[in-house]
Amino acid sequence: MRDLELYVHIPFCVKKCYYCDFLSMPADDEIRRHYVDKLIEEIRQNAPDCSQYQVSSIFLGGGTPSVLPGVQIAEIIEELRQNFNIGQEAEITLECNPGTLTRQKLAFYKLAGINRLSLGLQSAKNRELQKIGRIHTFEEFLESFDLARKAGFSNINVDVMCALPEQILEDWQFTLKKVLEVRPEHISAYSLIVEEGTPFYEAYGEDELRRQRGEIPLHLPTEETERQMYEFTREALADKGYQRYEISNYAQPGRECRHNIGYWQMKSYLGLGLGSSSYLEQARFSNTRNLETYLEGRYCNLTEILQQAEREKAAGTREHREETQIVHLTKSRQMEEFMFLGLRMTAGIERKRFQQAFGVELESIYGNVIQKLQQQELLKQREGRVFLTEEGISVSNYVLSEFLLEVEEIEDCSL
Repeated sequence: MRDLELYVHIPFCVKKCYYCDFLSMPADDEIRRHYVDKLIEEIRQNAPDCSQYQVSSIFLGGGTPSVLPGVQIAEIIEELRQNFNIGQEAEITLECNPGTLTRQKLAFYKLAGINRLSLGLQSAKNRELQKIGRIHTFEEFLESFDLARKAGFSNINVDVMCALPEQILEDWQFTLKKVLEVRPEHISAYSLIVEEGTPFYEAYGEDELRRQRGEIPLHLPTEETERQMYEFTREALADKGYQRYEISNYAQPGRECRHNIGYWQMKSYLGLGLGSSSYLEQARFSNTRNLETYLEGRYCNLTEILQQAEREKAAGTREHREETQIVHLTKSRQMEEFMFLGLRMTAGIERKRFQQAFGVELESIYGNVIQKLQQQELLKQREGRVFLTEEGISVSNYVLSEFLLEVEEIEDCSL
């Protein structure tokens, strides 16, 4: 059977962080209950079209899934088990935030078969947490982490974020030191991105433009300081036995996030819930981002989606329907994604896999790009693989953009 990954979106949170542009919102208990009911309907409706797949990983993200009562999370997991063929060794991850975890919730997670937690910390300094709009303190993170360990969770990721407003290198070093003291199995270390439509864009958008123009920002760290933060992260985590396996992700040996690796290797995945995206049968599509529409039951109908994708593939055209837009990936688009997703991993991409996937040699498509990036010392080749150098990782947005062949947009679908 072919592998399938499941992503389940829980869009609710206690309060939206100032930097967050994810599809998330506060909501009362009644709306959350209604949402879980519709999510279960969607699971039951779409699972039969995935009978030829075995689920290798499940990721419940958000939002903050841990704002739901533990019994509702267990209910969702049980529905997935009842309707999908889930592998015995499947990785099942739940995102959670300090301030929303309890012993009772963790007990429900454990009984449901969740075997990996992703705990959002972002900073070990309370003044930074307050500045970015988090609902918790560092002390509450430590309490939540301890509760998770006592509940029997032996695979925990901690999210941290650098390049925050007014943050200096020593602040970031302090956060990493404190995280390393609790020894999580996995650390995701991201750099702040100031996204349009967020309170941070209103406050720091002009500062971000100053950085892009090569000017000294007023509140954000300079590009040089951010680079020092990345260098320190790589060295400090390597010294403690964490291997960098993707641009922003570090893990103890064997504790890499299998779900995310599946994304980067272009495995098939099905998104369930508000705004969730899917990649099946070389087609990309996504659920409505409108909560009211979703609660009316107007989510993606997988049978119709796959039939429409097959028609488009055969005809070489795209059907224009008001309620749905599917992107069937052309061969060149598949090549693009193979490269800029695969190159995010430190192991890079394997030449043999490219040839097997597309029937052509890598050089016949990207020879000039690879040669150019090698001359710039941003790319290396060894033992049949192509991968980013350390300098390439530091300017990865530029490097990956060099592999673009065409651009297409993915629209919502609301059936």
